Amino acid sequence: MANEALLKMGRNPLFETHLVGTRKKERRSNGIFSITPDNTIEEVCHTDLIIIPAIHGNYREVVQANSEFIPWIKKQYENGAEVASLCIGAFLLAGTGLLDGRTCATHWLAAAEFRKMFPEVRLIDDKIITDENGLYTSGGAYSSLNLNLYLIEKFAGREMAVLSSKIFEIDISRNSQSPFIIFKGQKAHEDKEILKVQEYMEKNYQERITVDDLCDEIAVSRRTFERRFKNATSNTVIEYLQRIKVEAAKKELEKGHKTINEVMYEVGYSDPKAFRDVFKKITDMTPLDYLNRYGKITRIYA
Repeated sequence: MANEALLKMGRNPLFETHLVGTRKKERRSNGIFSITPDNTIEEVCHTDLIIIPAIHGNYREVVQANSEFIPWIKKQYENGAEVASLCIGAFLLAGTGLLDGRTCATHWLAAAEFRKMFPEVRLIDDKIITDENGLYTSGGAYSSLNLNLYLIEKFAGREMAVLSSKIFEIDISRNSQSPFIIFKGQKAHEDKEILKVQEYMEKNYQERITVDDLCDEIAVSRRTFERRFKNATSNTVIEYLQRIKVEAAKKELEKGHKTINEVMYEVGYSDPKAFRDVFKKITDMTPLDYLNRYGKITRIYA
């Protein structure tokens, strides 16, 4: 569409797009649609940009099944190409090692498994787009549209990106997937004592819980407990408790039966400013904005 718009402006198109595979044979994707590549990776000696689409299925198995792409992606990057991944295509990009020590975004649902598979990558699971040293990643699902706009802006200019956002009706200013994250606790670890503490926090989040109380639950020193908790959950104790409270608040706001102050007190806050600040830090929205967007509205017609 950007190319068509450029032609109508009397300018030359900027993008030449090819679907590239390890072989040209047609294949089925999840039994839903067929894919026939234009070229094989052996036929592409140079490209300016590689876009890795989302993957489906078991992450480890899919990365292994597509391992033939990895040397090619690395070689192209070394020769000056830039590389972008859409949604959980970040798993394949991370499999190249190019993201080690760098930031990355992926779908929030896959964050725990991503951290387990690629501990050297700095995952930012609340962002829609990352851009570092010619490597681009995007958050979940339709966040890929925002990365497409970002790339169009980089290569074709702001005017073309804005035009594209209007044609496809995409919010060009959206930069966070925080409002969509459902916090279920990072429990994909094997520290049984920390799991016990997490369960205790989730059952008692309305009460005043101190770090010392939690240390007593498993009889360890505060320093040891905080280190183990952060290693297991990727959150500090305070961050984890805040996320539990905010998730509970979100669910109540979605029901639309209570005021913001009622919800605030129910999840264990008494200071409206503190509640608002924590809620906005985690969701990138104020409680009122969240209520207006997701709250159940009862309409009465007379």
